[in-house]
Amino acid sequence: MIAYIKGTIAAIYEQQIVLEANNIGYNIMMPQSSLDLIGGIGEEIKVYTYLNVREDAMLLFGFLTKDDLELFRQVIQVGGIGPKAGLSLLSAMSADDLRFAIVSSDEKTIAKAPGIGKKTAQRLIIDLKDKISLRDAFEAKLAGEGEGETPGGVSGSEQTEALEALVALGYSQAQALKAVRASDAEDVEEILKQALKVINQ
Repeated sequence: MIAYIKGTIAAIYEQQIVLEANNIGYNIMMPQSSLDLIGGIGEEIKVYTYLNVREDAMLLFGFLTKDDLELFRQVIQVGGIGPKAGLSLLSAMSADDLRFAIVSSDEKTIAKAPGIGKKTAQRLIIDLKDKISLRDAFEAKLAGEGEGETPGGVSGSEQTEALEALVALGYSQAQALKAVRASDAEDVEEILKQALKVINQ
Protein backbone atom coordinates (compact mmCIF):
# COMPACT_ATOMS: atom_id res chain seq x y z
CA MET A 1 0.00 0.00 0.00
CA ILE A 2 2.75 2.49 0.96
CA ALA A 3 6.05 1.74 -0.81
CA TYR A 4 8.06 4.45 0.92
CA ILE A 5 7.76 7.77 2.71
CA LYS A 6 10.15 10.65 2.17
CA GLY A 7 10.05 13.27 4.88
CA THR A 8 11.65 14.99 7.83
CA ILE A 9 12.41 13.30 11.14
CA ALA A 10 10.17 14.94 13.74
CA ALA A 11 10.95 12.65 16.71
CA ILE A 12 13.12 9.63 17.55
CA TYR A 13 12.19 7.00 20.13
CA GLU A 14 13.38 3.49 20.93
CA GLN A 15 12.85 1.46 17.71
CA GLN A 16 10.52 4.15 16.37
CA ILE A 17 10.54 7.52 14.62
CA VAL A 18 7.94 10.07 13.67
CA LEU A 19 8.46 11.05 10.05
CA GLU A 20 6.67 14.18 8.86
CA ALA A 21 5.64 14.25 5.20
CA ASN A 22 3.12 16.70 3.71
CA ASN A 23 2.08 17.89 7.18
CA ILE A 24 1.33 14.33 8.36
CA GLY A 25 3.40 12.65 11.07
CA TYR A 26 3.87 8.91 10.50
CA ASN A 27 4.77 6.65 13.43
CA ILE A 28 7.23 4.18 11.91
CA MET A 29 8.75 1.24 13.78
CA MET A 30 12.39 0.79 12.77
CA PRO A 31 15.18 -1.60 13.79
CA GLN A 32 17.81 -0.12 16.07
CA SER A 33 20.47 -0.93 13.47
CA SER A 34 18.72 1.51 11.09
CA LEU A 35 18.17 4.17 13.76
CA ASP A 36 21.89 4.12 14.50
CA LEU A 37 22.54 5.18 10.88
CA ILE A 38 20.15 8.11 10.62
CA GLY A 39 20.91 11.65 11.70
CA GLY A 40 18.96 13.70 14.18
CA ILE A 41 15.65 15.50 14.25
CA GLY A 42 15.17 17.70 11.20
CA GLU A 43 17.03 15.42 8.79
CA GLU A 44 15.23 14.44 5.59
CA ILE A 45 15.24 10.71 4.87
CA LYS A 46 13.50 8.14 2.68
CA VAL A 47 12.04 5.13 4.49
CA TYR A 48 10.83 1.95 2.72
CA THR A 49 7.77 0.67 4.53
CA TYR A 50 5.80 -2.44 5.35
CA LEU A 51 2.22 -1.99 6.59
CA ASN A 52 1.09 -4.60 9.12
CA VAL A 53 -2.70 -4.71 9.51
CA ARG A 54 -4.11 -6.32 12.64
CA GLU A 55 -7.60 -6.41 14.14
CA ASP A 56 -6.64 -3.82 16.73
CA ALA A 57 -4.00 -1.74 14.95
CA MET A 58 -2.22 -0.75 11.76
CA LEU A 59 1.56 -0.57 12.19
CA LEU A 60 4.16 0.81 9.80
CA PHE A 61 7.61 -0.77 9.80
CA GLY A 62 10.39 1.13 8.07
CA PHE A 63 13.84 0.42 6.61
CA LEU A 64 16.53 2.53 5.00
CA THR A 65 17.01 0.23 1.98
CA LYS A 66 14.81 -1.96 -0.21
CA ASP A 67 17.23 -4.78 0.55
CA ASP A 68 16.55 -4.57 4.31
CA LEU A 69 12.80 -4.44 3.66
CA GLU A 70 12.98 -7.55 1.46
CA LEU A 71 14.87 -9.47 4.16
CA PHE A 72 12.28 -8.38 6.75
CA ARG A 73 9.49 -9.69 4.46
CA GLN A 74 11.29 -13.04 4.16
CA VAL A 75 11.85 -13.30 7.91
CA ILE A 76 8.22 -12.65 8.89
CA GLN A 77 7.01 -15.36 6.50
CA VAL A 78 8.72 -17.94 8.72
CA GLY A 79 6.27 -19.61 11.09
CA GLY A 80 6.39 -18.20 14.60
CA ILE A 81 8.08 -14.94 13.60
CA GLY A 82 5.85 -11.90 13.43
CA PRO A 83 6.75 -8.31 12.52
CA LYS A 84 7.88 -7.43 16.06
CA ALA A 85 10.17 -10.46 16.25
CA GLY A 86 11.48 -9.58 12.80
CA LEU A 87 12.20 -6.07 14.03
CA SER A 88 13.97 -7.52 17.07
CA LEU A 89 16.21 -9.62 14.82
CA LEU A 90 17.17 -6.67 12.64
CA SER A 91 17.76 -4.55 15.73
CA ALA A 92 20.15 -7.10 17.21
CA MET A 93 22.22 -7.34 14.01
CA SER A 94 22.49 -5.74 10.60
CA ALA A 95 20.71 -7.28 7.61
CA ASP A 96 24.09 -8.42 6.22
CA ASP A 97 25.03 -10.10 9.50
CA LEU A 98 21.65 -11.84 9.65
CA ARG A 99 22.01 -13.16 6.09
CA PHE A 100 25.49 -14.45 6.87
CA ALA A 101 24.26 -16.11 10.08
CA ILE A 102 21.47 -17.84 8.12
CA VAL A 103 23.65 -19.18 5.29
CA SER A 104 26.33 -20.32 7.74
CA SER A 105 23.72 -21.97 10.05
CA ASP A 106 24.85 -19.83 13.00
CA GLU A 107 21.83 -20.39 15.22
CA LYS A 108 23.64 -19.12 18.34
CA THR A 109 24.07 -15.63 16.87
CA ILE A 110 20.45 -15.52 15.68
CA ALA A 111 19.12 -16.76 19.04
CA LYS A 112 20.83 -13.83 20.82
CA ALA A 113 18.11 -11.49 19.52
CA PRO A 114 15.48 -10.72 22.21
CA GLY A 115 12.43 -12.95 21.85
CA ILE A 116 14.17 -15.37 19.46
CA GLY A 117 14.93 -18.74 20.99
CA LYS A 118 16.97 -21.66 19.71
CA LYS A 119 14.00 -23.39 18.02
CA THR A 120 12.92 -20.22 16.24
CA ALA A 121 16.50 -19.64 15.07
CA GLN A 122 16.64 -23.20 13.71
CA ARG A 123 13.32 -22.73 11.89
CA LEU A 124 14.57 -19.46 10.38
CA ILE A 125 17.70 -21.17 9.06
CA ILE A 126 15.77 -24.14 7.63
CA ASP A 127 13.17 -21.93 5.91
CA LEU A 128 15.48 -19.23 4.52
CA LYS A 129 18.84 -20.86 3.89
CA ASP A 130 17.98 -21.80 0.29
CA LYS A 131 16.32 -18.43 -0.38
CA ILE A 132 19.32 -16.28 0.52
CA SER A 133 22.17 -15.91 -1.96
CA LEU A 134 25.49 -17.27 -0.70
CA ARG A 135 27.35 -14.83 -2.94
CA ASP A 136 25.38 -11.79 -1.73
CA ALA A 137 25.71 -12.73 1.93
CA PHE A 138 29.42 -13.41 1.74
CA GLU A 139 30.32 -10.37 -0.38
CA ALA A 140 28.29 -8.07 1.88
CA LYS A 141 30.04 -9.54 4.92
CA LEU A 142 33.46 -9.00 3.36
CA ALA A 143 32.58 -5.45 2.34
CA GLY A 144 31.66 -4.74 5.94
CA GLU A 145 35.09 -5.94 7.02
CA GLY A 146 36.90 -3.48 4.81
CA GLU A 147 35.93 -2.76 1.23
CA GLY A 148 35.94 -6.34 0.01
CA GLU A 149 39.26 -7.32 1.59
CA THR A 150 39.68 -9.93 4.28
CA PRO A 151 42.41 -9.51 6.90
CA GLY A 152 44.47 -11.95 4.83
CA GLY A 153 44.24 -9.73 1.75
CA VAL A 154 42.01 -12.01 -0.32
CA SER A 155 39.47 -10.23 -2.48
CA GLY A 156 35.80 -11.01 -1.96
CA SER A 157 35.32 -12.18 -5.55
CA GLU A 158 38.08 -14.81 -5.24
CA GLN A 159 36.66 -16.16 -1.99
CA THR A 160 33.15 -16.14 -3.45
CA GLU A 161 34.29 -18.11 -6.51
CA ALA A 162 35.90 -20.68 -4.23
CA LEU A 163 32.72 -20.84 -2.10
CA GLU A 164 30.52 -21.45 -5.11
CA ALA A 165 32.89 -24.12 -6.40
CA LEU A 166 32.74 -25.97 -3.07
CA VAL A 167 28.95 -25.77 -2.96
CA ALA A 168 28.83 -27.05 -6.55
CA LEU A 169 30.98 -30.00 -5.42
CA GLY A 170 28.27 -30.91 -2.92
CA TYR A 171 29.60 -29.40 0.30
CA SER A 172 27.14 -27.50 2.49
CA GLN A 173 27.18 -23.73 2.59
CA ALA A 174 28.23 -23.82 6.24
CA GLN A 175 31.17 -26.16 5.49
CA ALA A 176 32.24 -24.06 2.52
CA LEU A 177 32.08 -20.79 4.43
CA LYS A 178 34.15 -22.06 7.35
CA ALA A 179 36.75 -23.66 5.12
CA VAL A 180 37.22 -20.66 2.83
CA ARG A 181 37.47 -18.30 5.80
CA ALA A 182 40.33 -20.44 7.12
CA SER A 183 42.36 -19.94 3.92
CA ASP A 184 44.98 -17.21 3.51
CA ALA A 185 45.72 -17.97 -0.16
CA GLU A 186 45.62 -15.29 -2.85
CA ASP A 187 44.04 -17.09 -5.80
CA VAL A 188 40.99 -19.28 -6.29
CA GLU A 189 42.90 -22.51 -6.92
CA GLU A 190 44.98 -22.18 -3.76
CA ILE A 191 41.95 -21.17 -1.70
CA LEU A 192 40.18 -24.32 -2.90
CA LYS A 193 43.14 -26.55 -2.06
CA GLN A 194 43.44 -25.16 1.45
CA ALA A 195 39.66 -25.22 1.98
CA LEU A 196 39.45 -28.88 0.93
CA LYS A 197 42.21 -29.75 3.43
CA VAL A 198 40.23 -28.04 6.18
CA ILE A 199 37.02 -29.85 5.25
CA ASN A 200 38.75 -33.25 5.06
CA GLN A 201 40.61 -32.95 8.36
